[in-house]
Amino acid sequence: MRFTIQSMLIPLTIWNLSTSTIKNPQDEKSGIIAENAKPVLISNQFKFTEGPAVNKNGDVFFTDIVEGKIWKYSTEGELSLFMDKTGHSDGMYFDKKGNLITAADEKNEIWQISPDKKVKVLLDNFEGKRFNGPNDLWIDAKGGIFFTDPYYQRPYWERKKPDLSNQSVYYFPKGSKTAILLDSNFVRPNGIIGSADGKNLFVADIGDKKTYKYDIGKNGKLYNRRLFFDQGSDGMTLDNRGNLYLTGRGGVTVINPEGKKIEHIEIPASTANVCFGGKNRDILFMTASKAVYTLKMNVRGI
Repeated sequence: MRFTIQSMLIPLTIWNLSTSTIKNPQDEKSGIIAENAKPVLISNQFKFTEGPAVNKNGDVFFTDIVEGKIWKYSTEGELSLFMDKTGHSDGMYFDKKGNLITAADEKNEIWQISPDKKVKVLLDNFEGKRFNGPNDLWIDAKGGIFFTDPYYQRPYWERKKPDLSNQSVYYFPKGSKTAILLDSNFVRPNGIIGSADGKNLFVADIGDKKTYKYDIGKNGKLYNRRLFFDQGSDGMTLDNRGNLYLTGRGGVTVINPEGKKIEHIEIPASTANVCFGGKNRDILFMTASKAVYTLKMNVRGI
């Protein structure tokens, strides 16, 4: 199935948030934020922003779930509509071939969207039952997809209850036709991200306000689950120092590799997801309700 839509560039009005509104009291301790940098509002024209993902050039793509659209924010600062009719895609991640892999929960599927907007449904069920609603995902070096499957009742669904009894984390090996159930011990799993070396996976249980860390074994199997930080998260990312970025009410919370909070980036809206973009991967891109923000950093994305 192919969607063709002319990308439309729109002029941007950028507001620098005042220092009286945005405070970063731990800047001197963490050193992760560029000197004198403050969050910049790029646009607030959306219904609900989510799923930021960066391509190899540093351009960031993100979703407006309610509108069913995917937008592109280029390294040159241009905002354009990439695609319409996206299956209400939520979390996204680029594979090595430049395909955008999305959690399209209109029909509870995992999609592959090619650079020329060709859509392929990769996965649509587990053991013959519909997924709850794939939400967020991460792709490992082998091309396997780790994803969370919480249940959020959507207004565009006909069903009123889940087909599956648990809200779980799965692994979908590259080339496979079926997903592997990894862990069902959650209230409502949501954010997910893997480490740069592929040895660890972080999963946020937003329903239980906790974030866990796992060791990744052969064939995507997870071992040694342990509590990493006593806070949940919608979306997550990591930087090149191993710091974990958690989203939620009031902004983004940064946790160091030892599990200690080192920073809180205040945003005047709840943040849903986050990634690093830009030519040098040193621009933190944050989706926050109807808006998107950026922040210049001293660290880079992985």
